[in-house]
Amino acid sequence: MCQDNIKKKQSAVIVSNEKIAHNVYKMVINQKQIALDAIPGQFINIYCKADSRILPRPISICEIDKQKELITIVYMIVGMGTKEFSCLTVGDKVEVLGPLGNGFNIKDSNESIIVGGGVGAPPLLELVKNIPGKKKVFLGFRSGSFLIEEFKKYADVYVATDDGSVGKKGTVIDLMEDMNVSGDIIYSCGPKPMLAAVKNYAQKEQIDAQISLEERMGCGIGACVGCICKIKADTELGYTYKKVCKDGPIFDAKEVMFE
Repeated sequence: MCQDNIKKKQSAVIVSNEKIAHNVYKMVINQKQIALDAIPGQFINIYCKADSRILPRPISICEIDKQKELITIVYMIVGMGTKEFSCLTVGDKVEVLGPLGNGFNIKDSNESIIVGGGVGAPPLLELVKNIPGKKKVFLGFRSGSFLIEEFKKYADVYVATDDGSVGKKGTVIDLMEDMNVSGDIIYSCGPKPMLAAVKNYAQKEQIDAQISLEERMGCGIGACVGCICKIKADTELGYTYKKVCKDGPIFDAKEVMFE
């Protein structure tokens, strides 16, 4: 587990910041310590320059280049904070904190299944690079797609879109069911409805699954208790609450209660 309690904000330099899809941007940041410490599945906090936007924006790490001391993030414009990030240019400096959270527990398996949805796909790219054995990647989008060619460098890739603009029309779970997909383990990141479907699919096929939860976060370090999720536990109620930022964002799918 990362020692988040001793982490401090650090300055990072923008190496590139480009639009790769509608409202979706890919940013490469030079920050030595984060690049050296980060593992697949973790995230960083990025701080806005505007005084009116105090809270940091948590964004998953997409790629890690320890040799060049670079990290890549992919983000979607959803508000004024991410809109500000999209205007940053080469050479600009930003304040960042990280790496935060816990990464995926990569298993030594014969065949892995990787399932991503929308902006939940980017944090799976570095994971795919590090998974041993055979691997198949299933990506779902509402319309269009991004990072497909990057994923294809490391695995077989299958795509589904809600409108049928790329790949199969339907959900990524529809695609997996049509292909009767099976394997030793599933790694997944995406919106809650998709993750709930991944959990059900894994239970049906009796496959272990690790899922990365997406939640609104205040601090990103476990202090504000603003990103709790319900987890099965041996308690009177049958569950407890854990912090997505500190205890996750990666959880065993069997433990997560979506109800």
